[in-house]
Amino acid sequence: MTSSAPKNETLTTGNHPPITSAGVPDARSPRRRWGAMDLSLIAVFAALMAASVAVPGINVGPLGVAITLQTLVVALCGLVLGFGRGTAAVGLYVLLGLIGLPIFSGFRAGPAVLASPSAGYIVGFIFGAAVIGMLATLAVRSRWRPAALFAAAMAGTVVIHAFGIVGFVMKGMSWPAAMLADVIYLPGDIIKNVLAVIIALSLHRAFPDLLVRRQR
Repeated sequence: MTSSAPKNETLTTGNHPPITSAGVPDARSPRRRWGAMDLSLIAVFAALMAASVAVPGINVGPLGVAITLQTLVVALCGLVLGFGRGTAAVGLYVLLGLIGLPIFSGFRAGPAVLASPSAGYIVGFIFGAAVIGMLATLAVRSRWRPAALFAAAMAGTVVIHAFGIVGFVMKGMSWPAAMLADVIYLPGDIIKNVLAVIIALSLHRAFPDLLVRRQR
């Protein structure tokens, strides 16, 4: 009697090589390339990012930077799509805005936005999504998945706020004043991160292979 060897389950994430059940990269498998579905998801989330500015923002702080839903969508991009696709979606949104589409808050557009007080946050969106996506790939496997995803979202929020503070300083504010101006946006971003985690958990339950693909 002969017995067949058990199949080794591999996990693939983004553009990284598959990971075996033993937790090491599977050198026998090629790197997974983005397909039509990946490109569609990038386009959909970039469009969602653009659509979020349709909800009027609330101008607060000494420089009048608005509270918007954009940071909620940035968190979703990372939590749902992971590092590569999430960063690409936010990067596509920023690129389209810079070349002239009126998709920034207040329906602004063009490179002149980079001279505005919100420029630091706009640039920070890309890096924040990258950090969230990188950590979300690990968080989605965690035993305490909701808490781990929230921690990933908060890590990205810290990155976005750091860029925002630098942007304020470049507009002539002192570091203490810039940090004080930035902290106004933190409570709202914490609430938006909670909402993003709830939505992401629902999407991961409905589509288990959305972030971490399993190949048998």
